Amino acid sequence: MAKRDYYEVLGVQKNATDEEIKKAYRQKAIQYHPDKNQGNKEAEEKFKEAAEAYDTLSDANKRARYDRFGHAGVENGAGNGGFNMDVEDILSRFGNIFGGGFGSAFSSIFGEENDYSQQYSNRGGDIRIRIKLTLDETVKGVEKKIKINKLVACSHCNGSGAKDGKYNVCSACKGSGKTVRIARTMFGQMQQVSICPVCQGQGKTIATPCGHCRGEGTVKQETEISFKVPAGIGEGMQLTVSGKGNAARRGGINGDLLVLIEEIPDKDLIRDGNDLLYTLFITVPQAALGCTAEIPTVDGKAKIKIAPGTQSGKILRLKGKGIPDVNRYGIGDLLVYVSVWIPKKLSKDEEKILKKLDESENFKPNPSSEDKSIFEQARNMN
Repeated sequence: MAKRDYYEVLGVQKNATDEEIKKAYRQKAIQYHPDKNQGNKEAEEKFKEAAEAYDTLSDANKRARYDRFGHAGVENGAGNGGFNMDVEDILSRFGNIFGGGFGSAFSSIFGEENDYSQQYSNRGGDIRIRIKLTLDETVKGVEKKIKINKLVACSHCNGSGAKDGKYNVCSACKGSGKTVRIARTMFGQMQQVSICPVCQGQGKTIATPCGHCRGEGTVKQETEISFKVPAGIGEGMQLTVSGKGNAARRGGINGDLLVLIEEIPDKDLIRDGNDLLYTLFITVPQAALGCTAEIPTVDGKAKIKIAPGTQSGKILRLKGKGIPDVNRYGIGDLLVYVSVWIPKKLSKDEEKILKKLDESENFKPNPSSEDKSIFEQARNMN
């Protein structure tokens, strides 16, 4: 099923401010929160949908790519959405927009306890890399495999940081993972719940740190990552490969792998948006008599016919021989710019031939309106 527009999901305009987006998301999150809609799968999906929209629109870079390229601009290379979280991940990652966890917000508003009160906001760092793509790779898409050194979960303690998996109950929060504070406001006393700063919401502390990761739960390791680059991607675009960044300290959500795209210039074809440009040089006799010329395309060599009397600057358009749009809105064209090559050196015999031809009326300039249009196009391209 096609994804809805993120602005539509949150009910805001495209020029909405960051604060307006945050406020709209807060309202949607409260409306469809799992605690308030237990067992309601539709509400759960809308809760996830709102979080996905907020994840993109609250990030300046992601929002810019989304505004320009739509959903494809923020999807990962595998064709799945760049956002890949379940309810617990969402509660952990975005709970701080209420000044605590989602669970603490609902406990203070409705006086309820829930299963998410001990979720803690812990996310691994993102990793940014650059990859260079050939023209063929940008046209057809490609699967890339790279090796990078990144933080991964320690295999000796399963990422917990605790030796033998042993913990102590947090003395600060008595195992609840949260702290409660009574604040006086103009509306009277209000209960404010926040994540315990000592155990970061886990409700427990490590008894003995793991000797391999020194209690961090992560170690540096060379890892191979594969991802798909979609057809039509271009210079300066960025792919987000969800969950392929650094592992979080002592468990949590992995960061993302952010892949910045660079294009390797092609020796023959020049990219202009979704179109490709090629300059075809022909001789004066070929221009006058017509000929068949071979040109490069993204699918290999192709032959085209040059009509007799073709003027220098003529542009031939080969429909659908360009680059597919990254949002799948169509395919660009290949524009062949015909340039008549004038020799720089002539033999005496060649000079005589050309002087004789110059006396012919057929060789006198007499441009038609179509020819003048060709000259104007050539001037604009230059």
